Amino acid sequence: MYVVHEWDTILHSWEVLAKILASDDTMGIVCDIGMPIVHKNVIYNCRVIVHDKQILLIRPKMWLANDGNYREMRYFTPWLKHRQWEDHFLPRIIQSVTKQIKVPFGDCVVSTVDTCIGVELCEELFTPASPHILMGLDGVEIFTNSSGSHHELRKLYTRVELIKEATLKLGGVYLYANQQGCDGDRLYYDGCAMIAMNGHIVAQGSQFSLSDVEVITATIDIEDVRSHRTSRSRGLQAAGSEVYHRIEVPFALSSGKSGGIDERLALGLMVKLSEARFHSPEEEIALGPACWLWDYLRRSRTQGYFVPLSGGIDSCATAVIVYSMCRLVSEAARRGDKQVIADARRIVGDPEDSTYTPLDPREFCSKIFHTCYMGTENSSAETRKRAKDLSEAIGSYHVDLNMDSLVTAIRNLFAFVTGMRPQFRAHGGSGAENLALQNIQARLRMLLAYMFAQLLPWVRGRQGGLLVLGSANVDESLRGYLTKYDCSSADINPIGGISKTDLKKFIAYAQDAFDIPILNEFLGAIPTAELEPISETYVQADEADMGMTYDELSVFGRLRKVDKCGPYSMFMKLVHEWGSFLSPVQIADKVKLFFFEYARNRHKMTTLTPSYHAESYSPDDNRFDLRPFLYPSRFPWQFKKIDEAAADKGPKAKAD
Repeated sequence: MYVVHEWDTILHSWEVLAKILASDDTMGIVCDIGMPIVHKNVIYNCRVIVHDKQILLIRPKMWLANDGNYREMRYFTPWLKHRQWEDHFLPRIIQSVTKQIKVPFGDCVVSTVDTCIGVELCEELFTPASPHILMGLDGVEIFTNSSGSHHELRKLYTRVELIKEATLKLGGVYLYANQQGCDGDRLYYDGCAMIAMNGHIVAQGSQFSLSDVEVITATIDIEDVRSHRTSRSRGLQAAGSEVYHRIEVPFALSSGKSGGIDERLALGLMVKLSEARFHSPEEEIALGPACWLWDYLRRSRTQGYFVPLSGGIDSCATAVIVYSMCRLVSEAARRGDKQVIADARRIVGDPEDSTYTPLDPREFCSKIFHTCYMGTENSSAETRKRAKDLSEAIGSYHVDLNMDSLVTAIRNLFAFVTGMRPQFRAHGGSGAENLALQNIQARLRMLLAYMFAQLLPWVRGRQGGLLVLGSANVDESLRGYLTKYDCSSADINPIGGISKTDLKKFIAYAQDAFDIPILNEFLGAIPTAELEPISETYVQADEADMGMTYDELSVFGRLRKVDKCGPYSMFMKLVHEWGSFLSPVQIADKVKLFFFEYARNRHKMTTLTPSYHAESYSPDDNRFDLRPFLYPSRFPWQFKKIDEAAADKGPKAKAD
């Protein structure tokens, strides 16, 4: 979100602000504009409050987001002088426009003729001692918060409750604006601008949209805030509160006259909207990654996407999300969204004066989405058919091929060089041979994916290339159940932060919501890599290979990341949660197996395809989950403690 390594960013920010101030856009309106500002040779993340072509206040951020996905302190320093301010001398480019030499810089509030406005920045809302508390006690009635809060499944509820709570106990009006769109990285900012008053949501914007700009409005009565603040306990705390410096300005937000307001916009009617709108997790998966993919596609200026379809649920989910993107594009086109239509025309290779409009999602999908089934002698007819049927249902340009000749060529080369010919376990080979032969197939698929992505547009008589999509889910990445540099290696991955459990629910939802009956066959299929020979007595299955279920992996992931559990504390928690159906020894075995596999496969996270961040237990090593990639996989001390505790909690201990 922030790119201030280059000093140019600060210069260009002042230039853009000068252009805004020189226009009439700020006349009669209070604007809250974000930009980096250097004050006394220190870079701060700031809000610039503007009115009538004048800068009223520069408010630096006091609490920086510096964990999880955020590293604000790479660039910025927090303002540590709370409720203090200094003069900031403006650059000449601004002085020439506003005729101001200096403006207040610091933790202040703006006092108008009829109310008082305070600023809160993003992370400050999420802190235990949020600034709005002391500002509200000192008489601030309107709070603004311009935020960069990313999407995560089931996270919006937390954000909404914080905003409601900020005005429920304290009273006040909270104006919350949030970025919407891809940040040029793994995050999607999910908008949902809100206006809250006295604990009620009175206006709410969309959470997912292809629009670049969205505006929400509400008409409120500031006297309702004052009525809400008449409790004695609030009055006692406010009477002893610390004072903020007030920047007095000679204008009012209201006309001061009664009447003239559309009754349909009156708060008394809008309180009926006090229940915020939430998407189900399945809808979030359908919309969030789809919007992220569209932003990535149009900003990268490529010609579409390519995904290897295996006939399994993961690549199926990736394909359905791309189809969901095409549906959103078609809906926007039918609304006459000029930017979306222009982007779509450029992506499909039409000239600027083209009249093409992507009204049909399947037709648009056929132009920008390419799928391929890469079969071998280990593949089944069922997965091949499911891949073909799905491509027909969503309209993708589909290729079906066998790559046994490539696999055989690699095996022959190895045999020629070494004099040894590796065999599958089913044919008498060792574990090392069996794994190597599986990895050959997986890695060849990655090579083929990039070749087809680069050349399929040429085959179809078009210019440019395609972005390759990955299809490894968050649970497989956590467990390391993937081949390094196989089809999990791609340009981007829309499902890399989503659990297998949630993906199955999403496919069940999409079957009806998108009218794709073939998806039911994916739901009933056993997840399998199809990298080993199939026999009457053996069919490769993911959960059997992993030694744990996908549901168990989700539990392990949340305990490891969200609850900060190591092996021993995870075991102790699960004894209480799973003790009714598993013995302590069984739980101990599962926990030890998970940590063993997690540790020895952790190195795979260093090359993990950039994935849409959607889950709180993502193992992404690049940004979210910074940990060592070399662990002592046997965890001798921790596993010994687990074994001792399991023995103490076993049947004999219970009998005692």
